[in-house]
Amino acid sequence: MNIPWSDVASFSAAALSAVAAVGAWKAANRSAGTAERVARIERERWHAELTPQVELDLVETGLGQAILTVHLAGPDALGHLDDDMERRLLHEGNGVTQADVDAHVWGPFQFSPGVNGTDSHGRGPASFDLKVGTGRPLAMQRTRPGRWMEGKSQGTWQGEYVGQPIRLLLTCRRGEDEWVLARRMENPLYVTPDA
Repeated sequence: MNIPWSDVASFSAAALSAVAAVGAWKAANRSAGTAERVARIERERWHAELTPQVELDLVETGLGQAILTVHLAGPDALGHLDDDMERRLLHEGNGVTQADVDAHVWGPFQFSPGVNGTDSHGRGPASFDLKVGTGRPLAMQRTRPGRWMEGKSQGTWQGEYVGQPIRLLLTCRRGEDEWVLARRMENPLYVTPDA
């Protein structure tokens, strides 16, 4: 059987072209994967560089009331922001539910209910815009023992938190980006009202 050289050359060229195409496809795929990894690393770096720098200042104003100022100190490139312990109820009774326990603020301070868009439990104010270099005062007050904590006075309840930090969880957003920042503040010494 006699195969013309032109057919052999055409077949060889086609085979080499297919091999080259597969090689180019693999290189493009690797390149796309590398580009995606580099883009992801760059997005993560950018996100980390824009992590809000928040300063908190708590000033007691008397009679168990306080003002917490949340100040966005930077970074300047951020520009603005857009608008740990689990408690379980062991025995339900006396009208106390797990929802009551979950809604209770387990710490020395809560946000003042009904002020700054805060819910009735004092767990947190409504969201608000904040520009770099500006602050926002938020009304706070000392917490009281839960209604189911029979025999526990305000002084005893607050005494449990002496020397313990005030813990805040701040959720900051700008566009599609979000940062959740855990912050601790010193708990001012509680002075009983009758002292």
